[in-house]
Amino acid sequence: MSGNETGSVCDPASKLIFSCSGAADVGEISDRTARKLTKEGAGKMFCMAGVAGKVGAIVEATKSASQILVVDGCGVDCVKKCLENAGFENFQHIRITDMGMEKGKTAVTEENITNAAEKAGKLLS
Repeated sequence: MSGNETGSVCDPASKLIFSCSGAADVGEISDRTARKLTKEGAGKMFCMAGVAGKVGAIVEATKSASQILVVDGCGVDCVKKCLENAGFENFQHIRITDMGMEKGKTAVTEENITNAAEKAGKLLS
C-alpha cells in the first residue's frame, strides 16, 4: 500500500470507536474492547493517530460519523483529549478504570475484555 492509500480500515462508518492502546494493562483492555466491539458489528474501530495527526481523510470520516465512542484506559483520558484537541465534542466516553479495574493491577483476560465490551457497547445502542 502506498503512502496515499487509506485502505478499507480507514473508510468511514456511521459508528466509530476510538480506544486507548497505552502500555498499561487497562490500555490493552481498551484496545481489545474496541476490537471486540468491531468484530461483533457494534461499530468500527478507527484510527486515533490519524485524527491526532490531522490526516484529512480520517478527520473527515470522523466528522461524518453518526456516533463516536471513546474507550480510555485510565483517568488521564488521552483519547478523549486527542478528540477534543481535534475539535470533536459530541461523543460518548467510557473509562476502563471506572469499571473497577485498576491500572497496573488488572489481568488482561477475556472476561475483563467481555465485561468492558458489554458496558461500552451499551453506549452505541
